[in-house]
This record gives sequence, structure tokens and C-alpha cells, in this order.
Amino acid sequence: MFVINSVTLCILGILCLLGIRYFMRYIKYFKFQPSEYVLRYSKGELAMEGAGLTFFCYAPNTSIAVLPIGSIDTPFIFEEMTADFQSVTLQGQLVFRVEHPKETAAMLNYTFNLKDKGGYLSEDPNKLPQRMINSVKVLAKKQLASMTLYEAMRAGESLAASILEELGQSEEIKQLGLEVMSLSLLAVLANQETTRALEAHTREQILRTADDAIYERRNASIEQERKVRENEYNTEISIEQKKRQVREAQLEAEQIFQQKQNLLKEEQMLFEITLEEKRKNLVALAAENARAEADTRAYSLKAAMQALEGVDAGVIQSLASVGMQPGKLMALAFRGLTENADKIGQLNITPDLLREIMGHNCNEKTDGKQTRSRQA
Repeated sequence: MFVINSVTLCILGILCLLGIRYFMRYIKYFKFQPSEYVLRYSKGELAMEGAGLTFFCYAPNTSIAVLPIGSIDTPFIFEEMTADFQSVTLQGQLVFRVEHPKETAAMLNYTFNLKDKGGYLSEDPNKLPQRMINSVKVLAKKQLASMTLYEAMRAGESLAASILEELGQSEEIKQLGLEVMSLSLLAVLANQETTRALEAHTREQILRTADDAIYERRNASIEQERKVRENEYNTEISIEQKKRQVREAQLEAEQIFQQKQNLLKEEQMLFEITLEEKRKNLVALAAENARAEADTRAYSLKAAMQALEGVDAGVIQSLASVGMQPGKLMALAFRGLTENADKIGQLNITPDLLREIMGHNCNEKTDGKQTRSRQA
């Protein structure tokens, strides 16, 4: 009967511990993030796959491929040539992700380093962004080959859209199991000398535009001043026309007033003519009446003279003094005295007599004037 002593037990225990320790060195525990797609191969066959897996594995017969399924931002900057042989610099950013991890893992080596629990066994994961940038460069070169420098600098958005569309249709990218999410061009720049030349040309255009704006402003100012002066002249013309209309209205009013005055004068003249004719007729009638009266008086006097023919002059004088005023009678008496002065020795005339004679004469003159004024 086999007997196991204590020494043997100790040796067996030590061997078991060493075996367990050796075995445990290859037992690994892995915990991946949700943005990492894991392909676990055991003995050459796919044993497990999925995103964010957690598991234990035996390292010697296990191979793990870890692919990032989140978006990958890849900035780029490179130079290309345009159709007019001008160098331009394209600066932008490419965003892509792993859409089909199995296809990507079949084309690229994404084997996880089980020893260090970090990193990859190959450089393929680090070369993938550069491969995508190279694809962008190829497509950008193709697009820029048909553009001039001005067109390329102005076609940033359309150029990015064209490159993105062609990347989406690229068979190489589809075989890699990738999806291009976006492509943005931040800048399309020429070299420094060309940029200075373009800036100078653009600066001259801006200065020319500024000069044109100044000339337009001056022309507009001149045009406005011309309009203002034209309005002033039109206003003056309107004022002069109004003045002329007012003057014409005044002249018409004066003409009408003058015509009315002339009509009044004509009427007055006709009235005066009519009046003078009537006066003429009246004078002629008065002269005819006076002539007839004179003829009548002459006829009466002639008849009286014929009747007094052969009558003594003293008798005729006595008859004439009948009804004569006392003053006249005294005058006739003085006349008779003067005729017979040689026969008169002495004649006394008192002042009272003269005063009375003068008083009678004054009264007669006053009565005569009053009588004539009444007749007038």
C-alpha cells in the first residue's frame, strides 16, 4: 500500500501552488468601454463579439481585436496645385467612424496587446487616419485640377461637398467598413506672394470702389444741388408768372376802370354838349327875344318920336321928367342952371342940400344893387 508521507504532501502542495500561480499568470480580465467593439477569438474561432464587453480569458489561446466605433476627428493640412499652376493650401477636418467592425478587422490589424493590456500589436490603427487623409488629397487634387486659383479660393463649401460625396461612394472606404460622417474645409489659402498680389489687387478694387463711391456721392450732391437750384428757378419763374398775372389783372382792372371813366367822361361830355346846345338855343332864343324886344322898343320909340315931332323941346323934357326920381330931377335942375349960368348972378348951395342929394343917390345905388341881385 502506497503511503504518502508529509514530505510528499508538502512537495505536492508546493507543486500545485506553483502550477496554479503559473496558470493564473495567463488568466486575464478585460473590461472595455461602450465605444469599443470587441472581437474575441479562442483557438482561431470567434467566441464573442460586441461593444463594451467584460470577460475573463486564457491568454495563450485567446486573441482579441478592439475597434473604436465612436467618431474619429482627423485634422489635415496639405498643398495642391490648381489648373493655372498656383499652389493652394487646404486646411480642414475629416470625421469618420467604423461602421462594420468585422470588415475593418479583416482588412486592418486591430489585435489587442494582451500582455500590456493596452495598445495594439501593429501600426495599422495609427495609419488609418493618414490613409483617409490620402484619400481626401487624391479627391481634392482631382477637383482642383479643373479650377483656377480664384475659383478654388471661392469654392470652399462646394469643394468640401464634392469631396465628401465621392468619399461616400469610394469602394476602398466601403471595403474598410468605414463611414465618412463629415468633411469641412476651414481654409483654402494661396502662398504668401500670391496672397500679397491678391490682396494688392483686391485692395486696388476696394480703393477703386471707394473712389467710385466718392464720385457717386459727389455726383449725387451735384445732382441734388442742381435739383435745388432748378426748384429755386422754377419757384422764381412761378413767382414772376404770379406777379405777371397779378400785374395783368391790375392792368385789366385799371383798363376797365379807365374805360368806365372814359364812358363817364363821354357821358359827361355828351351831357355838357347837350347842355351847351341847350344854352346855345337859350342864348339864341334870348338874343332873338332881346332883338324882338329892342325892335319893339325901337318901334315904340319911333312911334313916340313921330308923335313928338314938332313939339317943343322943353315940353318933351318936362314930359320925360314925369315920375323921375328926386335926385335925377335935381341933376336936371343943375344942368339947366349951368346952361343959363350967364343969367345967374349968385347961387348958394348949402351943405345940407348936398348931403341930402348925396344921401338920395346912395340910397338909389343900394336899391339898384339889391334889385339887380334879386334879378340875378
